[in-house]
Amino acid sequence: MMIDNLPYRQVGVEDARAGGILCVADHASNYVPDDIQLGIDPKLLNAHIAVDIGVGGMADRLARKHGLPAHIATVSRLVCDLHRKENEAAVVPSESDGHLIPGNIGADLAMRLERFHRPYHTALGKLIDRLQPRLILALHSFTPSLETSDETRPWEVGLLYNQDDRAARHAIRLFGEQGLTVGDNEPYSGKQLNATMDRHAEARGIPYCTVEIRQDQVNTAAGQSRWATLLADIMGRVALEV
Repeated sequence: MMIDNLPYRQVGVEDARAGGILCVADHASNYVPDDIQLGIDPKLLNAHIAVDIGVGGMADRLARKHGLPAHIATVSRLVCDLHRKENEAAVVPSESDGHLIPGNIGADLAMRLERFHRPYHTALGKLIDRLQPRLILALHSFTPSLETSDETRPWEVGLLYNQDDRAARHAIRLFGEQGLTVGDNEPYSGKQLNATMDRHAEARGIPYCTVEIRQDQVNTAAGQSRWATLLADIMGRVALEV
């Protein structure tokens, strides 16, 4: 749920030290404000098209237990996809993974951007300017396969990046050393989908890892706790190497 009508919440930022690791979770919520009607089966709000399952819990744990301050979305990507550029059609999606979102057809795009997208990114930018993080962790989760594709993604964790692969390459090696199946994310890479990190990390020259974790690994509190601990350890090691 949105707090104080803000499309984000920040955890562990007040006493965060500069030059550390910042966690960003663009797709951490399935919340839809009461005055927005998507026109979909409510069951879909618990599916991947509405929320990255497990991400909110992991981001909270990273902030509260591991000292990684977090900027966390509080609105569903079906309302406004905060991990898209303002001029992309999918910023207010009328379709997602084969599902029509009829309430978004003809939606007031300017209102959605002003109410959700711009405050989210303005606040994130200010937080980055204040904390000057050494590394940004962008946290997502993924389904083993898309509903519109028979192709399965074989790994437990995937990395995305655009031009700057400094941190991702270290992370892939370190995840592999933990015995995890890891690699470059498919069927899309950070060269196709990297809006938040393009804007807030690559544009500032800040190393980053966009990490996608398979949903069945993080759909329980135990799984989220395990992965938060693993992420804190590996991202700490990455931050020392970039």
